[in-house]
Amino acid sequence: MNAAPLHRAGHRFLLDPAGIVFWPAHKTMIVADLHLEKASAGAVHGQLMPPYDSRTTLDRLARLVRRYRPETIIALGDSFHDSAGRHRMAAEDAARLARLESAQRWVWIAGNHDPATDWPTDWTLDAVTLRHQAGTEPPGALEFSGHFHPKASIITRAARITRPCFVVDHQRVILPSFGAYTGGLDVTAAPIRRLFPRGGQVFLLGTDRLHCFALADAARAARAA
Repeated sequence: MNAAPLHRAGHRFLLDPAGIVFWPAHKTMIVADLHLEKASAGAVHGQLMPPYDSRTTLDRLARLVRRYRPETIIALGDSFHDSAGRHRMAAEDAARLARLESAQRWVWIAGNHDPATDWPTDWTLDAVTLRHQAGTEPPGALEFSGHFHPKASIITRAARITRPCFVVDHQRVILPSFGAYTGGLDVTAAPIRRLFPRGGQVFLLGTDRLHCFALADAARAARAA
């Protein structure tokens, strides 16, 4: 896969088509919205889905760990789909997560789905703020967040294609959801658009690379649907 370099606030980041950010200077991988055990949470309420989301998500994450070999992983909230998620994990999946946690330093940031823990609500590294949901006030130097599960559409000659995406401007980076069974909110929706009043860029996840276009182009594609 070909990661896209992003230079912001004096730092260099790599946006990976798998939907994570790697920060080479700090050997840190940033991931958002794992939503582990979403399927089993649905089963509790009679919503039956194949119970393999955690395994799929952790398999994908392990491949990226082998690729980038991070020393730290920062999870931007909603890592578990509900407060009992970790306890419902199959033994094999729990063991896989434990191995990942023992091999790297993990910073678990609290999200609205996460269990009540002592996890921080935000984390600051080298003047960069990392949190679950973007703040309503303009951030300082740079902010990374998740929560919205952004997705966008492009219109090609063959079809209209909708995929998860990063949304970026000079101060904010919103990551796509990494979880296997998570949906998405279109970047043209008000909760996302109001965070980018001066416009921004969309990095649409492709098979092996990202497709970059202006946030305004995503709005035009939505109107043409």
